[in-house]
Amino acid sequence: MSPIQPAISRFRAYWRFILAVVWFFLARSLALREASLLVNDQWRPLAQQVMLLALLLVGYASMGLTLDRQLHPVSEQGLPRRTGWQGEAGLGLAVGWALAVACVLPLLVGGGIAIVLLLGLSAWGWLAVDAVFFALLALTEEVAFRGYGFQRFADAVGSLGAVLGYAAFYAIVQALVPGSNHSSIAVSIVLSLVLSTAYLRSRALWLSWGINFGWKASRALLFGLAVSGVSSHSPVVEGNPMGPFWLTGGGFGLDGSWVAFVVLLAALPLVYRLTRDLDFRYNAPVIVPGGIPVDLDAAAHRQHEAAMGALAPAAPGLVQILPAAAPTTNPGPPPTYRPPAAG
Repeated sequence: MSPIQPAISRFRAYWRFILAVVWFFLARSLALREASLLVNDQWRPLAQQVMLLALLLVGYASMGLTLDRQLHPVSEQGLPRRTGWQGEAGLGLAVGWALAVACVLPLLVGGGIAIVLLLGLSAWGWLAVDAVFFALLALTEEVAFRGYGFQRFADAVGSLGAVLGYAAFYAIVQALVPGSNHSSIAVSIVLSLVLSTAYLRSRALWLSWGINFGWKASRALLFGLAVSGVSSHSPVVEGNPMGPFWLTGGGFGLDGSWVAFVVLLAALPLVYRLTRDLDFRYNAPVIVPGGIPVDLDAAAHRQHEAAMGALAPAAPGLVQILPAAAPTTNPGPPPTYRPPAAG
């Protein structure tokens, strides 16, 4: 378990949360501008995510180091290299993939997906680049919406308030995406609730990152569907969904469909159940010893003396000192036997 941090006042926690939000928008603007100046259009989305992630990590680590006196500010953001973190990320990937499949199956039944495959060698290379893009995109969102700012907001208003507040914050950011609608805002809110639950139950971003990555990358790279209105992420699979808007989300993708809202809402108890062991391991209360040290043996001895009275000192034991052995003298030769004289 991580060491206990000293509690800070709600006012200080709140203005640090405000500072984190301001830095998010500033870093986002800087990353977008620098990426457009340094690379061409093909590499711009990937470069933007790399720059934004680096700016957020460095900025929040600086805040944690200077304002909160954190010894390991990057790990404290939710990225500890603890035992089993790969398994947590793998579990999140499986959950995110399952959520995408659960949304695609009704789409296949209710309308279908017209799929075009492009199997050129260059297409497979760009597919790997797009996979890296979604991994960085998911990690950037987790650092921004469940990292330092989320933690400080939880210090100010509690965990439940932070979950609800950041769900609204994430929905506002997603509402700025071109093509968003009421259903996409609802999906953003419930997705944020799922990811925040995964973070709070595990106290790390590995599980929520895996869910976020699996949810977005599976739809784009495996099924060729649009993600937040962008349908050009997969150079190998191009999917054109067919069916009513509430089922497909139209050109915005499943992020704007009501079936995704229902699936993500049903995922809340699932994630809560799957994280039972992680919650016990990382959220169990830490027993901190208090008071002053007490010598129980000495206290019991004093209590016994008070009840029975002081015992008389025992008589000293006798010590016998053996006499020194007398020195041995030479007795000389034995006497000579002499027969008696004749009468």
